[in-house]
Amino acid sequence: MSLQTIAPLSRITSFAATRRPPRNQLFKSMTTTRQKSSSGGQQHFTIDLLPSRSENLGIITLNRPAALNALSLDMIRSLNHILPQFRSDETLHATLFEGCHTGKRSVFCSGGDVKSVYMSGKGLSNTEDSVPSDQHGYGAPSLETADFFREEYQMNHLIATQPERCPQISIWDGVVMGGGAGISVHGKYRVATENTLFAMPETGIGLFPDVGSMYWLPRLEGGLGTYIALTGARLKADDLMYAGLATHYVPSSKLMELRDALVAATAIASSGDNEGNDTDVNDNVHVHVGGIEGVLASFAEDIDTTNSLLATNRGFIDKSFSFEKKSSVEEIVESLHLLSSSSSSSDACDSTEFSRKTLDTIHKMSPTSLKVTFEGIRRGAELLDVASVLKMEYRMVQGFMRENSDFYEGIRAVLVDKDHKPKWSPGKLAEVTDDVVASFFESLGDNELVFPEDTNDYAASKL
Repeated sequence: MSLQTIAPLSRITSFAATRRPPRNQLFKSMTTTRQKSSSGGQQHFTIDLLPSRSENLGIITLNRPAALNALSLDMIRSLNHILPQFRSDETLHATLFEGCHTGKRSVFCSGGDVKSVYMSGKGLSNTEDSVPSDQHGYGAPSLETADFFREEYQMNHLIATQPERCPQISIWDGVVMGGGAGISVHGKYRVATENTLFAMPETGIGLFPDVGSMYWLPRLEGGLGTYIALTGARLKADDLMYAGLATHYVPSSKLMELRDALVAATAIASSGDNEGNDTDVNDNVHVHVGGIEGVLASFAEDIDTTNSLLATNRGFIDKSFSFEKKSSVEEIVESLHLLSSSSSSSDACDSTEFSRKTLDTIHKMSPTSLKVTFEGIRRGAELLDVASVLKMEYRMVQGFMRENSDFYEGIRAVLVDKDHKPKWSPGKLAEVTDDVVASFFESLGDNELVFPEDTNDYAASKL
């Protein structure tokens, strides 16, 4: 998550790079300035996020390749300005999210710029007045440790509740981690390629899988969600298709052609809108969405999932990680210990090796993160909509923003000093008490996360 200057545009590519829309089709928000909106509020624009339009397809291009398209607060604020425009524009029939890259490594979005949040929480930020560290972690406005997550979660909610008539298509060509999942997994369509690498690695940096993950993780089959959340497992396209996280698999060589077909599909759908003034609105929705689905289906290829990491180890994962079977992280660890010591058959040997590697991985994670994540998954399974989950997650994430939290140690070890030797506190699962875990779910009073009243709780993503 480098904060270096982005590469020159001449070196930046995306799957749409050779077919950039005409200048007059680019949204006027492609600037680095902040201007007053007609309502008097601030409009946040940044060259790190490029909105455009081709026919009736709205396009969002993440344009921060030197930082692996990590989401900055300015990018989040820009999305919170652009997405409502997309939502209210009834001439748009779909939105497309893509990532630029320099050609060295394919990337969609590597997550949120948590290093910037770390700097704010440690009083090292150059963009805000120094605030005593003990004031962070309670949702107070104007602090980046609060604003970043509040505004990110509000943006996640916009995506999760997008109108049915304008589905989102996300092109997972490359790295998709953390916040990258947040801007895509809640959308209706997620397209994986041979370059896709997906992970929720937050327990390894003293945090938890957020951005609405406590909604979709417990809704995956068996123990898959808990396994992905606790271990930060790196998943490829076959895993994502197996788990239902990706909706389509399309080789990267076909992405340019896919984009053109999506543009054409939105144009064709538009040409028949309300023809003769007797076309039902719901019929138009079905025409638009049906056209998009048809295009995606025509480009999608079958992919063998039987040898994927998740499929191969599914029995082991369900036995050890199902939150319906295990009541605590300690029980999961105990199960892993038992499986790692069994070797009565060749299948058992495979399971033993996998369980040993998994156990080693879990031992590297923050004990606090593991236990708070597990409790979040358990509670998230009982919540009925994305909004309720995001409100819960905002309480959780503020707990990790407090002084001496494992978050600061994790970011130090992984992104600042890069010694990859975090000293977690507490250092053992047994030392993370139930009271400590419960404190991450306590009310923030007047600083609770809220959403605009005119949004709905329709979940666009059906996992």
